Amino acid sequence: MQLQNPSLGWFRAFTTVTMDPTSAPRGCDPSISSIFYQLCDLTSVWGIVLEACAAAGVVTSFMLFLILLASLPFVTDTKRKGMVALQASILVFTLGLFGLTFAFIVDRYSTSCVARRFLFGVLFSGCLSCLVMHGLWLVLLQRRGRGPRSWMLWLGALGLWLVEVIINTEWLILTEVRNPSSEPTVPDLPCIIANQDFVMALIYVMVLLLAVILIALPSLKHKHKQWRRDGAFILVTGFFTSVIWVTWIVMYTYGNRASGHASWDDPTLGIAVVSNAWIFLCFYAIPEVCLLTQQDSEQEQPPDGEHVYPARTLVYGPNLKEPEPTQQNLYVENKAFSMDEASIDSTKPVSPYGVYNGQPQTCVYQPTEIALIAKHLKGMDRGPVIPRATAPPLNPGSGRSSLSRSIESLTSQELS
Repeated sequence: MQLQNPSLGWFRAFTTVTMDPTSAPRGCDPSISSIFYQLCDLTSVWGIVLEACAAAGVVTSFMLFLILLASLPFVTDTKRKGMVALQASILVFTLGLFGLTFAFIVDRYSTSCVARRFLFGVLFSGCLSCLVMHGLWLVLLQRRGRGPRSWMLWLGALGLWLVEVIINTEWLILTEVRNPSSEPTVPDLPCIIANQDFVMALIYVMVLLLAVILIALPSLKHKHKQWRRDGAFILVTGFFTSVIWVTWIVMYTYGNRASGHASWDDPTLGIAVVSNAWIFLCFYAIPEVCLLTQQDSEQEQPPDGEHVYPARTLVYGPNLKEPEPTQQNLYVENKAFSMDEASIDSTKPVSPYGVYNGQPQTCVYQPTEIALIAKHLKGMDRGPVIPRATAPPLNPGSGRSSLSRSIESLTSQELS
């Protein structure tokens, strides 16, 4: 890339103006370097506003990353858990975008210019690569019923991101090493680059942005609501990102110079970076983290060939046992008697659990023979005693119990 004399003259004039330490602006300490005046200059509020937004974004991204890791043990949906690696990567790249904003607030020098040229495309391509792989997973889930494994998705996003890393590395090396022999050596050579060249180096990032929008469209027709929401988050994020990119490219390459404000280039790029980073957080990262542990009301349909049966319990309810015979009324007469058990139809099947009705057994007081005899002896002085009816025996066909025979013998003696 040839360095033209007008560009070199503009750079020398810019360096002379920005490096002049004669007077510090209002709000800045005269002891700090002049390249950091935008961070504290109260006369140019845009630097302080961007600094505050970027600092808030750094804190928010870091907190969301911790929340994402802390929520991982509580995720019950295995499919949604597979997206955690991509979402964590997006938060890391978004955190880097907020940090890159400070490179556009400070004045241009060798280190800040290298960071701008290299990290701008690298960080944006990282976020967009993760969105592309998430959208691809939703498409495969809709067509095949299952998507690739989480490590395969992460490796795919890593491959897409490394392409931009290689492109920016080669472009940076070529523009740094090739120093025109007709011009003297410039100490801050990375800052001498045309705005059109900076935009042309981001073509691959624009391709990824277009892929994000196109790959999210089929997910809006998914049969399950939770995956349609994920596709909507990706589509909205890609749409607002494309709006921001079209705006800053038009302003950076044509609008600022057409309006006679060439000094707005750095604020334009800084505003584009911090606003796009907040788009990634508000329209994708925060909703996905909120839905990570949420129980979805719609149950996934089982794959073909598999049938889900209701779980069988060991509790036998009233509808699973034989109908109980109607209770017979017990009439108290002036003579001793015992109620025999109702005859059971031998042709009717009897369930071994027919006695159990699912309710806890209550404690019934059953007096012993000695207690009955003692009670009878005490009541002889008070007149005739009406005997109590006895419950039928537990075992059918066992005949009268010993207790019934004892009571009958006692009553017969009394009556005689």
